[in-house]
Amino acid sequence: MKVLKELLMQKNIMFKVGLFIFFAWILIAILAPVLSPFDPINDQDIVRKFEAPSSEHWFGTDELGRDVFSRVLYASRVSITCGLITVLISLVVGVFFGGLAGYIGGVVDDVMMRFSEMIQSFPPLILAMVIAAALGPNISNSVLAMAIIWWPNYARLTRSIVISIKGNDYVTASRVLGATHTRILGKELLPNSVGSMVVMCTLDLGNAILMFSGLSFLGLGIQPPVPEWGAMVSEGVRNSAKWWISTFPGLAIFTVAIGANFIGDGLRDYLDPKMRRTIG
Repeated sequence: MKVLKELLMQKNIMFKVGLFIFFAWILIAILAPVLSPFDPINDQDIVRKFEAPSSEHWFGTDELGRDVFSRVLYASRVSITCGLITVLISLVVGVFFGGLAGYIGGVVDDVMMRFSEMIQSFPPLILAMVIAAALGPNISNSVLAMAIIWWPNYARLTRSIVISIKGNDYVTASRVLGATHTRILGKELLPNSVGSMVVMCTLDLGNAILMFSGLSFLGLGIQPPVPEWGAMVSEGVRNSAKWWISTFPGLAIFTVAIGANFIGDGLRDYLDPKMRRTIG
């Protein structure tokens, strides 16, 4: 809370804008059942399909006569939740893997890092598509596919931090006093990577939502009739003359991703002493 208060007191307008946008979407996702005027799945009316935006249907209707506004609101639950879960899984696996490699060092470090580099050598989206297609197109497999391609970034960052500080005096003192390897790694080394990890998680959240939407756009993510932004954009592409079908979910993806990136940039500037003095 102290960090958030200091950030809000600084003159970083982009951070404040990003914070407002992102938490607005969090609130929308929580209150979607209250805010949605129609059921996003079951309220179908073929007679009213492809209606342009109006006072009754603010974002128009889709090919089954469903309210696009309601579907955009409900889709925020899926897209934001999947992005958060992907980043969380990647963070936990990457911190454990990278921390262990950096602390042990030697041959173990070489083998573990070569494994992570092997994963990073593939184009991320293509590898995610291959994994999701191999496991089967559903929401769980898409999240797992994204986590598999993302954890090496956290592993390499954690490893570099652990290597840079494991020779410090306070770590040596803990070892002399009889601290176990688990305690040294968990209490002395990994807490020093929290700041960098928070920044990376925030920046990756927008990218995770974009990638999940991309997989759903290709039919490898969540399956119909559950609303999801990427799948809705794909539906709009199939009906390109009906501009509202893809425009509004596309704007939703854009705003939540840009909000997360603004927050990440603000945190990065705050943790950099030179930038903190500039924007303070």
